[in-house]
Amino acid sequence: MLRRIGTASLLAVALTACGGGAADVAPAAKPPASEASPATEANGRPTEPTATEPTATGSRAAPAADPVKRALAGMSVREKVGQLFMPVVYGTAADTVSGENQARYGAQTPEKVVAKYHLGGVILFPANVKSVGQVVGLTNGLQKSADLPLLIGTDQENGLVSRMSAVMTRFPGAARIGATGKPSVAREVAQATGEELRALGVNLDFAPVADVNIDPKNPVIGERAYGNRPGEVAKMVGAAVKGFEAAGVAATAKHFPGHGDTRIDSHTGLPVIKHTRAQWERLDAPPFKAAIAAGVDAIMTAHIVFPKLDPSGDPATLSKPILTGLLRKELGFKGVISTDALNMAGARVKYDDGEVAVRAVLAGADLLLMPNDLPKQYQAVLKAVESGRVSKARLDESVTRLLTLKKERGLLGEPPVVSAEKAAEVVRSAEHRRLAARVR
Repeated sequence: MLRRIGTASLLAVALTACGGGAADVAPAAKPPASEASPATEANGRPTEPTATEPTATGSRAAPAADPVKRALAGMSVREKVGQLFMPVVYGTAADTVSGENQARYGAQTPEKVVAKYHLGGVILFPANVKSVGQVVGLTNGLQKSADLPLLIGTDQENGLVSRMSAVMTRFPGAARIGATGKPSVAREVAQATGEELRALGVNLDFAPVADVNIDPKNPVIGERAYGNRPGEVAKMVGAAVKGFEAAGVAATAKHFPGHGDTRIDSHTGLPVIKHTRAQWERLDAPPFKAAIAAGVDAIMTAHIVFPKLDPSGDPATLSKPILTGLLRKELGFKGVISTDALNMAGARVKYDDGEVAVRAVLAGADLLLMPNDLPKQYQAVLKAVESGRVSKARLDESVTRLLTLKKERGLLGEPPVVSAEKAAEVVRSAEHRRLAARVR
């Protein structure tokens, strides 16, 4: 079993990462025990150089593993698989008893869901958010319940998609910020947003939107994008990534390879983007390239079919040519690839829930966001690893990237604890309210 080296938190509500609802799922049987697999070298972000430790005789001998390698080496296969998942949980405290948790996950409280599936993270939604003190108590409680610190995420894009608006400063959305023509404003707003999230115990934001709003009748992006000109959007996205970085919160550019030219909402259907490769390079790619150049921590996939990038008919979330071939190899992205919410219709058109999760991992995804059926999808990935369909080396690549992100956010040491008093000073501060008023 994994030795406790830190803690993290888990949480969410009945919505998807971009909106929508989570379907009911049946509780899972207890997964079979698996032996820990040896650590393997991953192709993600480079880890810190290893140090040497004195032996009993005082000489320097074997190198001591860095925190990522040490954590990976101490994990069983079951624990590694759990690190991939970031579901919704129900309740405003870590020990809230909820029939939803029991029905979906076979565990009554958020903290028990975290423990049962060895979760790597959770996502917060409005139903989990009542007050500053309550959110701090929730995130601290969830972190305390985990063997490894959690990635606690949310969709705080500002504007139309603002999951934490009940307690946070109400900043304008991306379209309004883009209209200023000033990337410095995008950076300021992202930094202020990140500072408030971090004070609340949230360490990952599924923002900024890197889509270019090419079709003005797009039903799912619209004002969530910084604009309709690729070069200008790219400048805003790069600046926002830098702002989140300055605040110490992980940023996520979304939705790769670009969701800006469709009139179908991937929450309810499977859009098809008919751009040629040359059009993708000119219209869709610039903001994602800018995000990567700015050091973005994560990139979220889109549940869209892009025939000129992959003729298979699979959505990008399940496409190895798009995630591993294009994003990893061609664009050189070494951070975490997150799926969009796996309870969305666009991800589930061709395959059942278990197969969706396995195919996402095989395609190159690291973080499986909001599984529609966590028990089934956890078991499917576990069985794929045990059968060799997903190699242990492939699993270790994803877990290494996730652990590296946690290390970069200070989540592989002592259990992270945030202060309610400090949060009250940071959240909706006079400075942040003045910034919001200035941008409007």
